[in-house]
Amino acid sequence: MKITRPGETASMAGPTDWFTGTVRLDPMFAAEEPGRVAGAHVTFEPGARTAWHTHPAGQTLIVTFGRGRVQREGGPVEEIRQGDVVWFPAGEKHWHGASPDAAMSHIAIQEAVDGSAVTWMEKVEDKDYNG
Repeated sequence: MKITRPGETASMAGPTDWFTGTVRLDPMFAAEEPGRVAGAHVTFEPGARTAWHTHPAGQTLIVTFGRGRVQREGGPVEEIRQGDVVWFPAGEKHWHGASPDAAMSHIAIQEAVDGSAVTWMEKVEDKDYNG
């Protein structure tokens, strides 16, 4: 058994290669072998968002605060709110972040395949973010 307490793992700024705007990452858990799942609490200031990306085994988002936006490639920009759960299937190109006028936090859960849990791509342009 392992108990992880809030504040035991340092917060970090979202890397500018992966995010637009102000983003804070708070790692929550990472499975030990043979497990592959990890989770983080991610906080986006208004207008902040991820770059386009995929996950080899999919990703689940649990919105814990505020209002945000999500989009899968070829689909519409959709609003998400506290309490929503979003699932992106394996390999689906997508992005997520805060709304333009409100912050948003979510718990992001994904699994690594062959040591990788995400493939980062190009940044989301303002015209795509704004729908």
